[in-house]
Amino acid sequence: MELSSIQKIDRASENKSYEDGEFNNAKTDNFVVNSYNEWDPLEEIVVGRLEGAIHPPKHISLLGGIPKKLYNVLSLAGGSKVSQRWGIVPAQKELDEFIHILESEGVKVKRPNFIDYSRSFSTPDWKSKGNCSACPRDCFLVIGNEIIEAPMSWRCRYFERHAYYSLFKEYFEQGAKWTSAPRPMLLDSLYDKNYTVPKDGESMRYVINESEVVFDAADFVRCGRDLFVTKSNVTNEAGINWLQRHLGNDFRVHIIETRSKQPMHIDTTFVPLAPGKVMINPEYIDVKKLPSILKSWDILIAPKPVIIKGGLFSETAALCSMWLSMNVLVLDEERVICEKSQEPTIQALKDWGFKPIPCNFLHFNPFGGAFHCATLDIRRRGTLQSYF
Repeated sequence: MELSSIQKIDRASENKSYEDGEFNNAKTDNFVVNSYNEWDPLEEIVVGRLEGAIHPPKHISLLGGIPKKLYNVLSLAGGSKVSQRWGIVPAQKELDEFIHILESEGVKVKRPNFIDYSRSFSTPDWKSKGNCSACPRDCFLVIGNEIIEAPMSWRCRYFERHAYYSLFKEYFEQGAKWTSAPRPMLLDSLYDKNYTVPKDGESMRYVINESEVVFDAADFVRCGRDLFVTKSNVTNEAGINWLQRHLGNDFRVHIIETRSKQPMHIDTTFVPLAPGKVMINPEYIDVKKLPSILKSWDILIAPKPVIIKGGLFSETAALCSMWLSMNVLVLDEERVICEKSQEPTIQALKDWGFKPIPCNFLHFNPFGGAFHCATLDIRRRGTLQSYF
């Protein structure tokens, strides 16, 4: 059955209170770090950095999220510095434009420190080089006034958090909470050395198992007291369970089932835009299998992405999903920053009642994502609420 661009599923809203009683909507928007959802008015944000970037060193874990052809290229390019002329310079121009737009819209922008990722490092069990600091959303999750460091499964990202240390130390000194999930060992036993991407008709399989607690923060999105997550090639059930237990009974974590053969990060699959509105990827999600809690929400069906032949947003060149067209950054319940070349998405956002702000970002995509990936919202003007 063909899905309409907006699908309303009627259902009475669930009780806003939890089994343990009515929650306390204490005013929390005076904290230096304060963000509970993806749409409250954005006041301060961290934007990633491109300087010092290298191609990720080849490792079986990468095959869970990138095309096999590009994975094979890493046998030659992995660990080498990214070209200035063809890589960093055009992407930096777009990143500067993005930062200019944010500041013009009244958002305070902070940046991580420079890290030379070409330097080798090791643990007692393995050695690697780094990758880049382009996508803070992958590494950190902000819940209220707490910054949570994710226990990531890519070895090349093991010390990526160091680029943000001095910045988070400032937030900590101003009253923010700063938590790190258990640091994984990332032993060989975590990874399936014989992993191959599942073919159509085959059962789902993942490049990681449950032997360690791992997750990427970008596999979670926040809707107040309810969070949504995809189990993926970087996030296992142990990681999901750790976050639920850490957050406690005031929050609920719901799993979004995906049909992607290489699931990695939820923000090209399930993108909350405002209270009662979520954009979904029609290739990855079966609406009938969404958690029942979402049946009172408008389900917005994302338009197919525009494929630019021979460009960085083509099927042969892309390091990330073609559905980065969905990877938008919401500034408030109306303004949304989106990719300038994705005209169907821009028009759909207008039709859905939003005010899209187009920005060029195609050259940034190979560094790991788009607007949502490239940022970490630190402060949004709002309080903890339930939207279901």
